[in-house]
Amino acid sequence: MPIATQLEVLDLRHFSARQLRPLLEREAQIWQKRLRWDYASSIELLLEYLDSRVLPGFVALDRGKVCGLTFCVYEAQKSVVGDAFAVTEAGDASIPVTGLLLRHLLDLLRASPTVSRIESQLLLYDSGVLDEFFLPEGFLRHPRLFMECDLGASAGADRSQTGETFQGASGQALLLARWSNEHYQTVAELIHDAYSGHVDASINDQYRTLHGSMRFLHNIVRFPGCGVFEPRHSWVLIEASGGSPVAVVLCSKVAPDVAHVTQLCVASKERGLGLGRRLLQHCMRELRAAGFQAISLTVTEENVGAARLYRELGFGVRHRFDAMVLHEGAMARRPVLPLL
Repeated sequence: MPIATQLEVLDLRHFSARQLRPLLEREAQIWQKRLRWDYASSIELLLEYLDSRVLPGFVALDRGKVCGLTFCVYEAQKSVVGDAFAVTEAGDASIPVTGLLLRHLLDLLRASPTVSRIESQLLLYDSGVLDEFFLPEGFLRHPRLFMECDLGASAGADRSQTGETFQGASGQALLLARWSNEHYQTVAELIHDAYSGHVDASINDQYRTLHGSMRFLHNIVRFPGCGVFEPRHSWVLIEASGGSPVAVVLCSKVAPDVAHVTQLCVASKERGLGLGRRLLQHCMRELRAAGFQAISLTVTEENVGAARLYRELGFGVRHRFDAMVLHEGAMARRPVLPLL
């Protein structure tokens, strides 16, 4: 559809949280409908940042009324597209206005001499919908799956028994422990090891370094972007001798009765033993016992083995979306035109 001539695009920092709240509440309704995700806590945190006027981005106005926004977050020499969302007068999502906002944001980032990499995972949009705004800019697309399992109907959680034992590759016993803040450093080391050479390290460069893995873990535990962290339902497998973690599953709450797996990984030296499967089964059983009705997760489509495991445990694909990445070195390949 053509974009209305009355449309204006202005700097996000000119707007208060009060002005932007109705748009974000509409976005939250779509999150709830499409993904069974209560986005309220994330909105409140975002509104605090918006009122501090620190987030770079843009707002679209249609005849003076806020109808869209986009923003990004800087992490050293990388920028992450935090959101891009716009609505029509009827309140439905507007892809043309979303695309216009994205073009302004990408032009801004290309003009920034400190940005050498851009990442984006706009979860609400179907795979391929935003191709025309990203791919001509040189971005690589990695389709991802949003998968969900009905804990009441799934047999996957039943295969793990209370009091079961775990054994590592060397034959030594592994201890199952709930998440504790004392695990921060060692679990960050585990995540860094597990994603070495993995496709997801191309999508999220935090996995590439120990410092980045620590930051990734901190964001999951401390902030509600991926739901509210659930330490009671996050588990670590630890070597009985030495105390090093060899596998971890981290969960958050995204609705009163829906959990989300924010991380599941196994140390490279312990793969092939089924530890990830059994750890997730244990987590699913505990969540069901606690009253959760469903659990969701995301997985990169290229990660065929993981996607197959989740299907075997009862997960089905609810939604397919894209991770977009403009890699280091690609920023300078396309000339940046000045904003009009």
